[in-house]
Amino acid sequence: MELLAAEAAGRGMDVLAAEEVSAATGPAYWYGGPIAGARLAGLLGFALLEPADEWLAELPEEFTGREVRAATVLDAWAIERPTFVKPPRDKSFTADVYADGSRLPGDLDPTTPVLLSDVVTFAAEYRLFLLDGQIATGSRYAVFGRLDPLPLDKHGPIAAELAAFVDRLVAAAGPALPSAVVVDVGQLLDTYRPGYRWAVVEANMAWFSHAYAAVPARVLDVVLRAAGPRENAKPADLPFVRH
Repeated sequence: MELLAAEAAGRGMDVLAAEEVSAATGPAYWYGGPIAGARLAGLLGFALLEPADEWLAELPEEFTGREVRAATVLDAWAIERPTFVKPPRDKSFTADVYADGSRLPGDLDPTTPVLLSDVVTFAAEYRLFLLDGQIATGSRYAVFGRLDPLPLDKHGPIAAELAAFVDRLVAAAGPALPSAVVVDVGQLLDTYRPGYRWAVVEANMAWFSHAYAAVPARVLDVVLRAAGPRENAKPADLPFVRH
């Protein structure tokens, strides 16, 4: 947050906390949580772009490497085997492997959307900020589930592999994503053979995604598109505006 704020200030933009919006003048942009963002979007006139809840579940197995299905909390309560359960967008509960549905919080709205996924192992996970279907910047953020950020440009051949995978992904499913978005991709291990394959971990809102070790200036470019003035939104992005 601090690095993006410094980059924005360096571009001559005023950086305000949510409680300071009364002092906002001119075009407004947002970087922060979805609840405050939704509350301020109408007041300040920005449009929040986000991927559809079911985007990951609708990807071909070629890109997920596992079975992923869109469901509800009611469905998740009924699962009887270990399953990775997560909210598609908002952090209404902790995304984790649950031994069965009884381990999920019991006070959730049963109609809340969730994604249910096979349990797999990612050797490393990378956060990619995409702008118009291209990687603007990125960062490794985890190794075997443990936080371990490293700039994408420190990876050499890995960066080239990621770019090739993203090119295939965008060719197959790019129109189903907003023009500014975050896609997390990982090295999925195969239990039955050595090595790994690339697979999508999830898609996220750029305006609510940690930058880790990505280049702040390029992250900001993506955020400004993903949460900028509604009148500047591209026609193709309008279906992805948060309501």
